[in-house]
Amino acid sequence: MADYQDDKELLLEFKNEATKERAYTAIIKKYQEKLYWHIRRMVVDHEDANDVLQNMFIKVWKNLDNFREDSQLYTWMYRIATNESLTFLEQQKKRSAISISDDDSYMSNKLVADKHFDGKKLEWKLQMAIQRLPEKQKIVFNLRYFDEMPYEEMSRVLETSEGALKASYHHAVKKIEDFILNH
Repeated sequence: MADYQDDKELLLEFKNEATKERAYTAIIKKYQEKLYWHIRRMVVDHEDANDVLQNMFIKVWKNLDNFREDSQLYTWMYRIATNESLTFLEQQKKRSAISISDDDSYMSNKLVADKHFDGKKLEWKLQMAIQRLPEKQKIVFNLRYFDEMPYEEMSRVLETSEGALKASYHHAVKKIEDFILNH
């Protein structure tokens, strides 16, 4: 099998019925891990992240023929992953019948229950701090800190100005620092 590093080549193959499934599989292999961790940082739970990732890839399959290529493929898929994660979180809130004010403790409880987190570690504190951020700041922080996404690219994913994103990131960092120092 050829080396599928070039998105344009993958998209061309996806448009050809004979190579469509192979190209889709290559796209999944290329981006699955990055997208999983992007989603996981938003929804916290591994099983939930896998569910959201599967839903996201179903949307990619259904809509890839209509992808206009006015942005990079991964930018388009990050946008879908972000939207699917937000939709999932909203459904969780409604299903759990918790109010916005209870959201912090709900997500914190999920973190505490996660066997992969050790309460004594700085990473756990960082995750707890991130879960306390407002949704937009959480997304911006995750994209910048963990995915090292440039503001210009983030601007396309989130359809927000670079200035607003920089401000959100700055506020998020300050809140996280305050949480870590005081807990």
